[in-house]
Amino acid sequence: LQRMLSMAVEVDKSPNCSSCKIADVLFPFILNIPLRSQREAFFNTMESQLLRCKLLELLFQHSCDIPTTLPLSLAKILYFLSHSSVLLYYQDETATWQRWDEMLQYLSLLLMSYQNVVLAFPLAEHLRSSLNDRMDLITQKAKPKPQVSDDISHLDVQLNIEVFISRMEQVLGQPFPLQIMEKLCMLR
Repeated sequence: LQRMLSMAVEVDKSPNCSSCKIADVLFPFILNIPLRSQREAFFNTMESQLLRCKLLELLFQHSCDIPTTLPLSLAKILYFLSHSSVLLYYQDETATWQRWDEMLQYLSLLLMSYQNVVLAFPLAEHLRSSLNDRMDLITQKAKPKPQVSDDISHLDVQLNIEVFISRMEQVLGQPFPLQIMEKLCMLR
């Protein structure tokens, strides 16, 4: 399945457009995956970083009380940190802190996927371009143009983490579990 999804993203002249269409179709099914381990297996085995970004973006947009119109960027990922609620409400048997832990896990995965698509690796940085255009961009050693909303400061990160911590303190009413603190440090 993951191989077929990856190929479906790549065959279109605009991988960005095809990943949006595929994500829109897959998203309702993601919401109905009953176990965290199954959702994590699905996201972790995705071959298409771009499709993973789109699906995780939809998941976080769905969990925000006030969705944002920002394009996918570092600023939007910070917005998700400070505005997302616990993702999947139907898991009554799961402790609240574990749901927040899952949310942070997916936020870290979104950040890593976004970096793979846009910022980090020379061969992957043009994943939003068609395969033919991508080869030309790679041979020309063209750098992708950063978005304005990718320009965030350490203060932005710190403020959004503080907002997240205060929200969690209100919800949990107890000291943070170690796993949450570790994921926050990793995300920072």
